[in-house]
Amino acid sequence: MDLLHIKRVYKSYADHVALHNVSLHIKEQSIFGLLGPNGAGKTTLIRIINQITGPDKGEIFFQKEKLAPKHISQIGYLPEERGLYKKMKVGEQALYLAQLKGMSKGEAKYKLNQWFEKFEIDGWWDKKVEELSKGMAQKVQFITTVLHEPKLLILDEPFSGFDPINTNLIKKEILELRDKGSTIIFSTHNMESVEEICDDIALINKSRKILDGKVSEIKEAYKSNIFEIVFVGNMIAFSTALWTAFEILDKKQVDNRIHVKIRANKASDVNELLQVIVTQVQVISVHELTPSMNDIFIQKVQEVMPETLEEQKEVSFE
Repeated sequence: MDLLHIKRVYKSYADHVALHNVSLHIKEQSIFGLLGPNGAGKTTLIRIINQITGPDKGEIFFQKEKLAPKHISQIGYLPEERGLYKKMKVGEQALYLAQLKGMSKGEAKYKLNQWFEKFEIDGWWDKKVEELSKGMAQKVQFITTVLHEPKLLILDEPFSGFDPINTNLIKKEILELRDKGSTIIFSTHNMESVEEICDDIALINKSRKILDGKVSEIKEAYKSNIFEIVFVGNMIAFSTALWTAFEILDKKQVDNRIHVKIRANKASDVNELLQVIVTQVQVISVHELTPSMNDIFIQKVQEVMPETLEEQKEVSFE
């Protein structure tokens, strides 16, 4: 079931089209990667979901109800540009933001103490925000975003400012929040993180959705039958065993092992190849090289976009 259904949303500012008929299905209890280069339209879509602005055309449904002001309390938003008040004390500000989301002071303080203890920041309560590093302030804002346990979390570059240890801490918390029932929209330029935690993604470029679907299905669809074979033996003997169904893309020797990257006409040809080359060399390993989300992102964004709406085609793996 969809938590959020975005239906043909269009938004323009003067002569600039920010979103052109973007439609998305964001499933309950999932992590949805909202991807795209700078200026693609991601921030505009996030602002519309948060009801900071409205679409010119199209509709958004929150659990099958048309998105309305009453849903704001069920949304938590961590913007890329952080918005903590520098002169306020950390605890005072966290309590204030929690009460804005409808929590009582007592409930907010109880849950904040739990989160501060979990993140090992108990001693920060009476510090002013301006005394914190960027990463420390990030922790505080993450806590204030998730504290009221919203159904929908929108996290825009949530790992910005974190070292690797704290990045892993936040990743762990995001996955736990999903497992406990939250739906998360995750906007980032870090494609490695997308592969690690996202269930589904959508790629927006120049105001239009150009790719969406499950991460696993997209990676499967963009495979190009490239394999790496590691063996011990003679490279000439290996090359002789190849036939026209294969192309050698790269080769290198590491110690006594030769690593060869080949492209096959079809994946099944590799089985036939192995039957031949095992008689010529000692095969150590064979594995298929699937494209990373970063590779797919770059490929799709660099493709020439059609100039007319009639020519525009969306790629979907629903």
